[in-house]
Amino acid sequence: MNRTLKLLIIIPFLILIALPTTGCTVNPATGKRSFTLMSWDKEKALGLAAAPQMTEAFGGAVPDAAIGDYARSIGAKLVTGIEEGVPDLDWEFTVLNSPVINAFALPGGKVFISRGLAIKLDSEAELAGVLGHEIGHVTARHSNQQMSAQFGLNFVIGAVAVGVGMSDPGSDVRRYGQLGLPAVAMGSNLFLLRFGRSEELEADMLGMRYMTRAGYNPRGQLEVMQILKAAASDGKRPPEWLSTHPLPQSRIDRINEYLANEYAGTQDNPSFVTNKAQYKSKMLDRLNALPPAPEPSQNEQAMANAYLSASIYCQQCREAVN
Repeated sequence: MNRTLKLLIIIPFLILIALPTTGCTVNPATGKRSFTLMSWDKEKALGLAAAPQMTEAFGGAVPDAAIGDYARSIGAKLVTGIEEGVPDLDWEFTVLNSPVINAFALPGGKVFISRGLAIKLDSEAELAGVLGHEIGHVTARHSNQQMSAQFGLNFVIGAVAVGVGMSDPGSDVRRYGQLGLPAVAMGSNLFLLRFGRSEELEADMLGMRYMTRAGYNPRGQLEVMQILKAAASDGKRPPEWLSTHPLPQSRIDRINEYLANEYAGTQDNPSFVTNKAQYKSKMLDRLNALPPAPEPSQNEQAMANAYLSASIYCQQCREAVN
């Protein structure tokens, strides 16, 4: 193997090794070192800019101020349990007037849950599970990490492509590079898919932490996943290794492990509430009294279909902040 070909292979790996240290910080929520190119202030600015567009795209807020106030009150309880070191963020919790089953978070503290998902829940603890999961995405800086990882991988692939393009026709570099570039691109995509699955499991873990700190029974997280598993039980699920999110049963199994171990003391413990009656009167009864939600737009429905096929309760709309 000639020297040029060796360099072409070695340099991208050196870049990948170096990237985690150039923008590497310890995340106060997870305790892990992560590669992030954006500051917290930049995340807040991105979320602030994208939130109005996302609200409008999903039908606006529900036309009942009391419902919005109720969701915000639950969110406010949850954010009191956020780890020290996470800066003050612009937390907002919005119930969207959309019939699709959806929830998502934008960087900087903008959290959304659709009317279509809220109506399927049965308790305040389940709502806390959904909102806590989305808060976890924000505090773990998942959007920042994902965009930073994409930038790094694109840089490496671009560097390799330039090297291949500048090589002599018929050379080993050109021959191996033309064969290897598609594999490198596919490998980077699979890495990002795996990255997404890890994010979802981490957000589940953080959501259970925040809801427990707020006094809710973390079993609500399990019940939400069971609801979503039933909603996505149409058999159209892609293989887990090609999905951005774990299979519903994988997440249920992980949550059950937490309940049996770390949170065993919360079960059958009156200190950790579910508040079904409160949820019925303050959310379900009021939602049922509203006029039907408008039919979703084509774009919204496409996003919802992708959401359901993955059986998740988050749709981090990263294209809105790119």
